[in-house]
Amino acid sequence: MSAENPHLRRTLGTMAIVGLGLGYMTPTVIFDTFGIVSEETNFVVPMAYLLAMVAMGLTAISYGRMVRLYPSAGSAYTYASEEIHPNVGFVVGWSSLLDYLLLPLVNALILRSYMEAFFPNVTPALWVLVVVSAVTAMVLFSMSNTSKLNGILVAFSIVLIVVFVVLAWQALAEGAGNGTVFSTKPLWHDGTTLGPVITGATIVCFSFIGFDAISMYTEEAKDESTVPKAIMITLLIGGAIFFISGWFAQSVFPTMEGFSSEALENSALPEIAEKIGGPVFKAFLTAAAFAATLASGLASHASVSRMLFVMGRNGKGPISRTFSFVHPRWRTPALSVIFVGLVSLLAIPLNLDFVAALINFGALMAFSVVNLTVILHYAIRRKMLHTPKEILINLVLPGLGLIATLILWANLSPESFRYGMIWFIIGIVIMLVLTRFWTRPMKIQMEEEDMPAMDELYEAIQEQEGHGGATPKQD
Repeated sequence: MSAENPHLRRTLGTMAIVGLGLGYMTPTVIFDTFGIVSEETNFVVPMAYLLAMVAMGLTAISYGRMVRLYPSAGSAYTYASEEIHPNVGFVVGWSSLLDYLLLPLVNALILRSYMEAFFPNVTPALWVLVVVSAVTAMVLFSMSNTSKLNGILVAFSIVLIVVFVVLAWQALAEGAGNGTVFSTKPLWHDGTTLGPVITGATIVCFSFIGFDAISMYTEEAKDESTVPKAIMITLLIGGAIFFISGWFAQSVFPTMEGFSSEALENSALPEIAEKIGGPVFKAFLTAAAFAATLASGLASHASVSRMLFVMGRNGKGPISRTFSFVHPRWRTPALSVIFVGLVSLLAIPLNLDFVAALINFGALMAFSVVNLTVILHYAIRRKMLHTPKEILINLVLPGLGLIATLILWANLSPESFRYGMIWFIIGIVIMLVLTRFWTRPMKIQMEEEDMPAMDELYEAIQEQEGHGGATPKQD
C-alpha cells in the first residue's frame, strides 16, 4: 500500500462489524468475572448486568448519533475535539487510553487463569510470558483476516454458552441451586442493597467495552448507516448473552461456597464449567473461552498500539517519535506494539479484580463525554428542541445516559478512582506541556489508514496547525 491510496476499503457489512464487536467483548467473560461480581453484589450478578446494560444502551444511542455526525474512525476523542475543544479531546483520548492499554493485560490475566486450572504446578508467570510474547509477535508481524477469525471464535464460544444454559437448566430441574429457573433471587433477595449492585455494575461495564470500539470501523463500513446499526445490535446481543448466562449461573450457584480463592480473585470459568458439566465440558468451555480471549487480546493489542501511534504522531520529542515509529517492512507501529506487550507483563503480579475496575475509569469517562457531546451539538448549538421527539432524542436520552454513566463512574472502588485520577491528572499535565499551556490546540486523529512516511506526517501536522514551512529535521 502507498500514500496514494490512503483510505481503507469499505468492505465491512453490519454483521461483520457485529462479529468484530462481539469478539472484542468476549461473551465468555461473564464466567470469568462471575466470582468477583457475585461477592461484590451479594450474589445478584444478573442485576448488575441489567443496570450496566441500561447505561450502555443509552450511551450506544449517543454513539450512533455521533458516528453519523462524524463518520471517521475517532470515537470519543474525536467527538470531544470537535464539540468541546481539541485539547479536551486529547485528555479524553488519554483517559480512554487507560482502559484500552489495560485490556490486553486483562486478556493475559484471564488466559493465565485458564492455564493455571489445567497446569496448577506450573508457575503463573510462565504462562503470562508465553501468552504476551505470542500475542505481541502476531500483532507485530500481521493482523490479517481478523474479521473472519473473530467470527469463527465468537460462534464457537456462543455455541458453548448455549450448552452451558442447557446443562444449567437440567441441574436446576434436578434441584441444584435455587431449584428453578424462574426464581427472582438472581435479581433481588433479602440481602440485596442498591449500593453494592451499582458497584458491581461498574465492574461488569468492562464486559461491554467493544460496542464503542465498533466506531473505529467507520471508514471500513459499507455505508454510513452500517456502524450505528452494528453498535445497537452488538450491545443487544452481547447484553442478552451476559444477562441470560448470568441468570443461569447465579441460579445454579446462589453463593460462591465451594469455589477456590482463584475463582473469587481472577477467573471462575474453569470451576463453573467443571461443576456444571464435569471435566469434559470444562475442557470444551475453557477451549472456547481461551480462543475467544486470545482473539480479543489480538484485537485490543492492535487497537491500543494504533492509538499510541496516532497520539505519538501528533506530538513531538523522543517519546512521540518512539510511538510514531513505523517498521519499514512490517508496516506496523512496532515500538508501540512492543510497549503494549511490556505493559501486559503486569499480568504477572496483578489480579483481575483490580485491573477490571481500573479499566472502567477511562471507559466511563469516555462514555459520559459521548453523551455530553450529543447534548452540546443537537440541544445547545443547533437548538433542536422544538418537538417532543427532538426533546427526547437530543436532551432526555443523552441526559439519562450521562447521568447513568456518571453514577457508575462515581461508584468505582476508591482504589480504582484514586489511580484513575492520577492517570487523568498526568494527561492534563502532558496536554498543557504539549499545547504550551493551552496556546496551541492538539487534536487526536484516529485514522485506520495506511501509515505514510514520517516526513509526510510532520508536514500534515504543520499544515493542520497552520505553520507551513519546511519539514522539521528528524533526529
